[in-house]
Amino acid sequence: MSDLDKTLQLMQARFNPAAAAGLDLIFQFRISDSGDYFVTVREGTCTLEAGCAPEADVTLTTDRETLKGLVGGEISGTQAFISGRLKTGGNPMLAMKLGSLFPSGNK
Repeated sequence: MSDLDKTLQLMQARFNPAAAAGLDLIFQFRISDSGDYFVTVREGTCTLEAGCAPEADVTLTTDRETLKGLVGGEISGTQAFISGRLKTGGNPMLAMKLGSLFPSGNK
């Protein structure tokens, strides 16, 4: 299993269904050195699929190492964004929901 697979599995394991109540969102992840994945959050559930979503609400572009740091809590989304390691497209305000939907181990 690759580091990316482990990171994505950890992200799913940390999913907070309570934070997803009433939501219907698609987060597109473009991992520059690994490919595209999307997360669908709908009414307290979360699914992760490889590829591009037909209509994502927000797109996040980063690399594998930054994603690992975000999921592991070593770097915040704000730090990654300010340093240019994370870029957003679509509705960037939705990217801020990721912290409550997928809390890191440091919270």
